[in-house]
Amino acid sequence: MPVDTPLLDTIVTPHDLRKLPEDKLRQVADELRAETIDAVSVTGGHLGAGLGVVELTVALHHIFDTPDDRLIWDVGHQAYPHKILTGRRDRIRSLRMGGGLSGFTKRAESEYDPFGAAHSSTSISAGLGMAVARDLDGRKNNVIAVIGDGAMSAGMAYEAMNNAGAMHSRLIVVLNDNDMSIAPPVGAMSAYLARLVSGRTYRSLREVAKQLTRRLPKIISEKAARAEEYARAFWTGGTMFEELGFYYVGPIDGHNLDHLLPVLKNVRDMETGPILVHVVTQKGKGYAPAEAASDKYHGVVTFDVVTGAQAKAKANAPAYTRVFGESLIREADRDDRIVAITAAMPSGTGVDLFSKAHPKRTFDVGIAEQHAVTFAAGLATEGYKPFCAIYSTFLQRGYDQIVHDVAIQNLPVRFALDRAGLVGADGPTHAGSFDVAYLGCLPNFTIMAAADEAELVHMVATAAAHDSGPIALRYPRGEGVGVEMPEQGVPLEIGKGRIVREGSRVAILSFGTRLAEALKAAEDLEARGLSTTVADARFAKPLDEALILRLAREHEVLITIEEGSIGGFGSYVLHLLAENGALDGGLKVRSMVMPDVFIDHDKPDRMYAQAGLDARSIVTKVFETLGAGAGASVSGPAAG
Repeated sequence: MPVDTPLLDTIVTPHDLRKLPEDKLRQVADELRAETIDAVSVTGGHLGAGLGVVELTVALHHIFDTPDDRLIWDVGHQAYPHKILTGRRDRIRSLRMGGGLSGFTKRAESEYDPFGAAHSSTSISAGLGMAVARDLDGRKNNVIAVIGDGAMSAGMAYEAMNNAGAMHSRLIVVLNDNDMSIAPPVGAMSAYLARLVSGRTYRSLREVAKQLTRRLPKIISEKAARAEEYARAFWTGGTMFEELGFYYVGPIDGHNLDHLLPVLKNVRDMETGPILVHVVTQKGKGYAPAEAASDKYHGVVTFDVVTGAQAKAKANAPAYTRVFGESLIREADRDDRIVAITAAMPSGTGVDLFSKAHPKRTFDVGIAEQHAVTFAAGLATEGYKPFCAIYSTFLQRGYDQIVHDVAIQNLPVRFALDRAGLVGADGPTHAGSFDVAYLGCLPNFTIMAAADEAELVHMVATAAAHDSGPIALRYPRGEGVGVEMPEQGVPLEIGKGRIVREGSRVAILSFGTRLAEALKAAEDLEARGLSTTVADARFAKPLDEALILRLAREHEVLITIEEGSIGGFGSYVLHLLAENGALDGGLKVRSMVMPDVFIDHDKPDRMYAQAGLDARSIVTKVFETLGAGAGASVSGPAAG
């Protein structure tokens, strides 16, 4: 085969990759890196992490017999090269698009994705479960979990390692060290030592030594074992992992196939318990614009491959995340007790803006949502005003701490829930669908949702002024709706909504940013002869009871709409109406919530249409509620 023949074109699955000689794998890696860059330039997505594991991906699929050997990628940010090599190259330019490939690993997508991921630090736990299942079945396949150093900041990873070390199941963990710099310098000596300690000769001698020391008095044998462990740790590092029960190998240059391949072969053939292979890589490797960027092109929109310049969409309104960050800065300028906490997502939550203005009052705790919540609770006990800024979907990981450490103690922790509602390309794993339901059932909580970016400014001020218990404010991803912005937030009256548009027959009560769609629907309904009131609830807890009961008395139809699951705002309204006898007359009430399915990634407007939460769906719901007879005089199809 000529040197310039694209080898990647000959690879459909890893089975084809394993047919190639090792001296061809460098070419495969180079082509795979170029293909990854070109694909993500079209789709956008997570680029830097994937570029950092190109050689590792090639080596793993070449050495291990996937999919029989289970290969689990933690989070999934780095799995684009993996997808290209596992039968999905022809669809790689559909990444994160409607009907296309997921941006993360997904069991339903491929047999090469044995475990779905998107939230970090789950791979070792899942891998251990697979390894134990294999042992119970009497099978011999390998289980490999690839976890990044950032994901190792989560307690769950250490819980899993502690359990794995105690169980002695054969499990391979590859630690992809691309940021923490926990490794000593990587070079020829470390590669030699990694090959040595993972090799059969060293392990055989080690076993002979163990057998010999068992014949010695216990005190001598224990000291001999410790001497061997510490001698090896001195040269290679990894004492912490050894203490957790893992056999440590590394560090290895993750971009040098001559180092990776022999070590992975040795590890594959080891019959010991859990093994940790420490691989050092560089995010954005091989693409100059990514290597030069401060974030290594972790997440990108579409970009020009030659220059690396990312496309800049024209903003019609400020992004909610930026509005939150800037509003919090203004509040903190006036109140030195305000602090900001995030769990490894400073730019995603706007806390990066806050950190520039108030660096000593900013705390990034790593991927540790449980710790973030209780850390905030501790600050609150000392009179500080912690704003715990975490994506709605990630806050789920700290739920027990919310209940036990915050709500029961009635501590004034402020939860800023970014990514409320549907989030587009990141899909169901990142959708903020459940927070109103899981927070609203807790005593002492106050829950707000911003209808637009101006309301968010006021809600930040409201949270800052609220000292009588925990409070949550939720807001979506993306741009606001373009309303006039206040210079300074003004605290809202707790539990009070507002009438945005007055009507007489139909009432639409919105909680959150569906208000804009409610207003569009009202215009259409008015044009069809149905006088429509639109109200912004602002609060799901406590409810504005007077407002809701007034809407019930004065209208024939009451529609509630929210960007959340059943069991949230609409459920609270129905409970209020039932308890007050408001359902005993002729009132017709309907709740519009997210459907009882996980909605796949797509553009947000398409996702909301699919969920039945756009203006057209509201109009349709009104006519369905009124019935054919009542709406017979209204002509024309539902609005678009």
